[in-house]
Amino acid sequence: MDSMVEVQGKQLKLSNLEKVLYPATGFTKQQVIDYYVRIAPAMLPHLAGRALTRKRYPNGVDAEFFYEKNAPQHRPDWVKTAPIWSEGNHRTVHYILANDLPTLVWLANLAAIELHPSLALAKDITCPTMMVFDLDPGSPANIVQCCQVAIWLREIFEHFELQSFPKTSGSKGLQIYVPLNTPTKYDSTKTFAHALAQLLEHEHRDMVVSDMKKQLRAGKVFVDWSQNDEHKTTIGVYSLRAREHPTVSTPVSWEEVGRTLKKEDANLLVFEAKQTVARVDKMGDLFAPVLELKQRLPDLQRVAAVEEEPISIAAQAAEETEPKTRKRPVKDAGERKPARKARRKV
Repeated sequence: MDSMVEVQGKQLKLSNLEKVLYPATGFTKQQVIDYYVRIAPAMLPHLAGRALTRKRYPNGVDAEFFYEKNAPQHRPDWVKTAPIWSEGNHRTVHYILANDLPTLVWLANLAAIELHPSLALAKDITCPTMMVFDLDPGSPANIVQCCQVAIWLREIFEHFELQSFPKTSGSKGLQIYVPLNTPTKYDSTKTFAHALAQLLEHEHRDMVVSDMKKQLRAGKVFVDWSQNDEHKTTIGVYSLRAREHPTVSTPVSWEEVGRTLKKEDANLLVFEAKQTVARVDKMGDLFAPVLELKQRLPDLQRVAAVEEEPISIAAQAAEETEPKTRKRPVKDAGERKPARKARRKV
């Protein structure tokens, strides 16, 4: 069944609306489109102006899928694109910019179920506007353990006077975003993220791993710092996921994270399409501050000179991840000068 619709003055042909894209639940393409229409007011500001990688499932989530970066030739002329040079492919890739509702509906009609925006705006692709930590549990660990790691991360951020915002991945884990919206580079965000992942691993070796080797992850939470890269993307906030059920990468409050940890109930942080729309109707966009909050990353080496042991460990880790930088040993605690002012220990 095909249908011609008008969306904000743009004509679209919607096809195969009755096709089931989630076989386990009978969730159809029409329901996918309907979800994206309903969530668009909250979602579009987080997509606008960002190069978008799409993960398409033309025959449903149980069938083959493919990633799509370049805009297809058959796109409507009103679909905006951004030309970005790809070093890996040695060519310019024309990424789609999902700036408006007609584009979002057009993408949903193509069965672009998962939407993965860049961490940077297309106008300055080398400047991420945020830093992200993807907390990925290795079985039998689950999102409950991710909540504990997320709270530890939040404590570190608060130590540096940085605000952070959690969302579910829509799959197994939890993701923590630190908005920046100030001039920076991926070298800085990736180095900082790697340092904090190593710090968490040093402090909590029984639960945290910072190395992406899968054999090390069993029963632990992998703190994936490597997503802070110009050539990688993370699932967008409010995007559907290609799971058995139509789950969504949903913003949550820190209170919800703490409650899930206290009750040890992973189901408390699982949200499907209908639930996420209802949450936004009731709570608004919990991720709105990520768009505008201006924050700057601290210089870990400078901070370490006046801080306690854990921060010095993070500073050393940052130094070791910086290219062409000679490693220096961490000073013994007895050699370190006292802090200039009292700060809460991380």
